[in-house]
Amino acid sequence: MRYKFEINQRLPSLNEYTKACRANKFIGAKMKEDTENYIWADIKQQLKNSKISHAVKINFTWIEENKKRDLDNICFAKKFILDALVKANVLKNDTQNYVIGFTDTFLYDKKSKVIVEIEEI
Repeated sequence: MRYKFEINQRLPSLNEYTKACRANKFIGAKMKEDTENYIWADIKQQLKNSKISHAVKINFTWIEENKKRDLDNICFAKKFILDALVKANVLKNDTQNYVIGFTDTFLYDKKSKVIVEIEEI
């Protein structure tokens, strides 16, 4: 079975998250919590009550407004997405027993967003 949802927001990069954590551990924790809550709301709205019980492969399509951020910094945000999938009870866990692989694709358009496609194995 396949699942798909979109996050219509530019997610924090690794550099932005690191800067927040270095400023104050509470600022970093707040950034992570706020980002996961935003993603969680998108998941709940678009995937409804989906629960995945098998291992999955996930494709992340990162759509950016420009080429200013390094690709590895952009795709760091998959940490927030995976944690939100677990928080939303779509995935039981995000360990290697449940997430056996992922791919990242990078595109450019007028508005940043992330398209997440989940494939049960």
